[in-house]
Amino acid sequence: MNQSDSNVPGLVALGSRTGRLLILTTVAGSAVAQLTATVVNVALPTMATKLGANSSEQQWVINGYLLTLASLILIGGSLGDRFGRLRVYRIGVAWFCVTSLLCALASNITVLIAARLLQGVGAALLTPGSLAIIEATLRPQDRPRGVGEWSGLGGIASAVGPLIGGLLVAVSWRWIFLVNIPIALVAVVASFGVPESHDPDARNAPLDWVGAFLTTSLLASASYALIQGPEDSWGTLDLAAAALAVASLVALMLWEPRLRAPMLPSGLFKGTVFATANLVTFLVYGGMGVVFFLLPIQVQVVAGFSPVAAGASMLPVTVLMFFLSPKVGDLNQRVGPRWPLAVGTMLIAIGTVLLRRVGPAADYTTDVLPAVLVFGLGLALSVTTVTSAALGSVSPAKAGAASGTNNAVSRTAQLMCIAAVPSLVGLTGSALSEAGPLNAGFRQAMYINAALVALGSLAAAVGLPSTSSGRGHEGAHDPQARQHRRFECPVDGAHASPEM
Repeated sequence: MNQSDSNVPGLVALGSRTGRLLILTTVAGSAVAQLTATVVNVALPTMATKLGANSSEQQWVINGYLLTLASLILIGGSLGDRFGRLRVYRIGVAWFCVTSLLCALASNITVLIAARLLQGVGAALLTPGSLAIIEATLRPQDRPRGVGEWSGLGGIASAVGPLIGGLLVAVSWRWIFLVNIPIALVAVVASFGVPESHDPDARNAPLDWVGAFLTTSLLASASYALIQGPEDSWGTLDLAAAALAVASLVALMLWEPRLRAPMLPSGLFKGTVFATANLVTFLVYGGMGVVFFLLPIQVQVVAGFSPVAAGASMLPVTVLMFFLSPKVGDLNQRVGPRWPLAVGTMLIAIGTVLLRRVGPAADYTTDVLPAVLVFGLGLALSVTTVTSAALGSVSPAKAGAASGTNNAVSRTAQLMCIAAVPSLVGLTGSALSEAGPLNAGFRQAMYINAALVALGSLAAAVGLPSTSSGRGHEGAHDPQARQHRRFECPVDGAHASPEM
């Protein structure tokens, strides 16, 4: 059999039938998660009206999904390594398909939140798998181009997501979930033409279910306390949730170092560059997550935009990222991550402050577009750079763990900040549905988000190397490794999240 026609993992040619099915499988499966990450925010005001949801319930529609995704994404990657990356990916896509149907059929807001929690489980199973399948299946010379095709085609799904969301909401908010089903079915059917792959070393490594349970307990209780505490004037249940979060954190810190193969490899954080990159990730993705949560609501409830216009309002961000991210990857190789990330995150902070102009009767051209362009330029400079800095600071053998950790950090940041910031600025009760209180809270929230991202800029300027040679592992000069790293992009928003 010719090597180009091989169906053996690690020897599949990108141009072969199997290679084309591989790209279709990974792009279609990732697209359902990316679409969901972008369209749900656009639909929130409509869903709130139709289902009678208050502010905290709207937060839970977003955070329910992020909670299970952030808690289980590391264990999801481990399951794929052990039981088969394609098998777990296929299960994740099918799970996402079924739970999307449950979301579409939700009769009230409580059922919708429960379905979103389940949907996050599917995302945690499929998100780590797409790049891992490409890396394990394609022959080495085709892997960079395969990742590029995956990123480019996935970027198209991200770019059209907000606009599709706006168009579907005009029909019914339920269609934003139903649209996932045919795409997911394509991914599942195509996956049967792709060979399975495993990590032989993962066969005997124990799965860290205790760590996964403690992480879920920590994030769930902390989210509940941050969202419901201000809503309920910090009643007994809210204080109990806060105490449980502290206890879960202490237990997690005591448990993980004891394991031979911990879910969260804390040893990675001993490296200054990796620790700094993840600190920047937390600050930037946290602030950015709140922008993507509040801005679609603000432009509809306060500025009077239609769902279609709201969906299209952030389209320039994705267009800038789509065209500039590869060029930023080249820039990082020449000058190192410090200044692209420091400048990029500062532009995000400036764009966030400019978003304060979005108020009653806001004009898109003069009030929204300038802020979105500055924000998008900063995002294009930052997302690729921070991920490359994190992955480029460890040895190739630890790249998978580093990528999974960085993905988990980004999702956790969004979860915590979407829980904390709206409540902190008084967006409780019915405030997210009332123009006056929403406008006042939105302006305060943009200042808080800008401050978080500006701290990320300072951390990048102080803690990251200023030359590409400082990134430092033995794979740093491998062009295939560099090209692979530059496309990783775990954003859930107007995509940028991936791994949304």
